[in-house]
Amino acid sequence: MTTTSDVVGLTTAEVVEEEGRPPAAWRAILASTEGRIGVGIGAAVLFVIIFGRFFTPYPPNAVGIGGATTGPSAAHLLGTDSLGRDTLSRLLVGGTHIIVIPLIAVSLAWLLGGTLGMLGAYRGGTVDAVIARGFDLVMSLPPLLIVLVAIAALGTSNLVLVLTIMVVYLPRMGRLVRGATQAVITNEYVAAAQARGERTRAILFREVLPNIMAPTAADFALRITYAVIFVATLNFLGLGVKPPNADWGVMVADGRGYINLAPLGTLAPAAAIALLSIALNLIADALTQHVTRGGREIVPL
Repeated sequence: MTTTSDVVGLTTAEVVEEEGRPPAAWRAILASTEGRIGVGIGAAVLFVIIFGRFFTPYPPNAVGIGGATTGPSAAHLLGTDSLGRDTLSRLLVGGTHIIVIPLIAVSLAWLLGGTLGMLGAYRGGTVDAVIARGFDLVMSLPPLLIVLVAIAALGTSNLVLVLTIMVVYLPRMGRLVRGATQAVITNEYVAAAQARGERTRAILFREVLPNIMAPTAADFALRITYAVIFVATLNFLGLGVKPPNADWGVMVADGRGYINLAPLGTLAPAAAIALLSIALNLIADALTQHVTRGGREIVPL
């Protein structure tokens, strides 16, 4: 028979457990100063990327709508480039590839690399050795070399960029997931699932994955930051988006030749890339602090 004291004791234990539980990742981000700043800056940049195309004063690729390499004016708030295109219009539509390609590529790298990392850590033996050595082999190749070989073989396209960046980050994310999995597969709930006769897939995705989400989420945010800079660099070098398409990396490359005449043609897109990177990095820092307080540590590779 349950007494009143038993009920009170159970309620108290539940309250203590709830208070001692670490906050959710999103609440942890908003609870920190850098997290709030990162979310604010990121929301502003994402608003420009998503909705900026609806506020362009001129067609972004229209040539000769103003004088060549002019400074700010009432007609062109950020001036024009060497072909007389409106810099503001191109800035408002030029951020799509900078964020979409990294998001897709890093998500695919997390899914594939994470699955391989969990499988290797769980199975062990030959399976783990083959997967780990495969990760090491890909990580030994310079990322730029992988991009150049892929572009030389397959040409330049968004699909090639996505697949290339995925290959670059897959082993790095896979190794972190593998390490996190090795830390949890010895726990009792995994042994209980094995005793119930559950399949490997069920154990990995129902028992292991929820318990490694915190460290892998922090690493995911870090990889997005690296990938944004990587894609912007490729576009700057002419290995990604090609002119006349508006892109922040392409705008920086085009504008550097006349930076003395129209500096905003280079500085404005460079500032946009920097703000996006800073926002993502601040969010990643907040997530990392949340994970570290929970007793886990992220070591990016």
